[in-house]
Amino acid sequence: MLKAEELVYNYIHANHDFSEDIVLTNYFHADWEADILVIDQHGFSHEIEVKLSKSDFKNDFKKSLIHAHTGEKFLKHDKICCGDYVCNHFSFLLPMGMIPQENIPDHCGIIEFYHDADNWETHFFHVRKPRKIHEDCYWNLVDKDLFIRKLSQNFVSRKFEMKGRAEEFIFRNPFEIRKK
Repeated sequence: MLKAEELVYNYIHANHDFSEDIVLTNYFHADWEADILVIDQHGFSHEIEVKLSKSDFKNDFKKSLIHAHTGEKFLKHDKICCGDYVCNHFSFLLPMGMIPQENIPDHCGIIEFYHDADNWETHFFHVRKPRKIHEDCYWNLVDKDLFIRKLSQNFVSRKFEMKGRAEEFIFRNPFEIRKK
């Protein structure tokens, strides 16, 4: 069985050029986590949501979120399809034939994959391009400096998390550390 992380790795390396695109995985933006977030060299963004089961796909449309600043409650896909969303495009990455195309809203792109376990190859098929949700560049909607600081913090955290698996670290509680 192909793991989600292996699928994401294969998809990114088959479809994106790191010299042109910023590609992040499991990145929190807006009010939820993007499985794959791609920002191209022009600043246009595409969120790709990985769904490996029908129940996981159906649950994506039930996600109710609360806006961090206003307290407003909304459904994720209502927010996306009305254009009140930070990314320019949204797509689902699904196993081939798992969800009939007519059951996937028009605003969503469809990328299907077939994993050949015998040859350990994964093939991707761009079945339907996502509709452009809005014309604004990602960097007009997201503070670029905060974005970079957040990436830096995530990188440092992951580094210590990985090193900590092999070594024991003792750190002070970061909430007790005060700037002088």
